[in-house]
Amino acid sequence: MTQPGPQEHPRHPIENLPLPGGEACPATPWWRNWKIMLPLWLVIAALVWLGLHYEVDTSVIAGGVVVIGILSNAFAWLVGIIALVPVIGPLVVKVLSIGFIWLLNAVGYLVAYVAIRRGYSKDVLTYRGLTIALIVGIVIGYVLGKLI
Repeated sequence: MTQPGPQEHPRHPIENLPLPGGEACPATPWWRNWKIMLPLWLVIAALVWLGLHYEVDTSVIAGGVVVIGILSNAFAWLVGIIALVPVIGPLVVKVLSIGFIWLLNAVGYLVAYVAIRRGYSKDVLTYRGLTIALIVGIVIGYVLGKLI
C-alpha cells in the first residue's frame, strides 16, 4: 500500500487556498498585507514622536509622513481599517472623502499661513481650533443623520 505523499504547496495561509482548477491563489500584495502595514504605521508614529521630542521642524515631519504614506499606500490601508468598523466606519470614510472637507482644510491652512506671516499666531490657534471643531461636528452630524 502506498502512503499519500506531501502536498505540492501549503494550504494553511488563506492566500494559498487552492482554486477550483487546483492551482494556488497568488500571494497578497505587500500594500494589502497587515504584517507589513501595521509595523509601518508603528514606525511612522515612532518617528513622529521622536521628531517632536527632538524639536524637528513640524513641516519636515509632516512632509515625511505624507511622502511615506503616499508611496506605501499607508493612508489607503488606514482608511480601509477605519471602514471595517461596523455601521460607523463606512460613514466616517465617506465624510472624510467629501471634497468640501478637503477644501475647508486647505483654505484654513492658507489663511493660517498668511495670518502667521502678519503676526497673528494666537488668532491662528483659535481659528484652527474652531475649524477642527467644525469638521468634527460635521462628521458627527453626518453619522447621526445616517443612523437616525
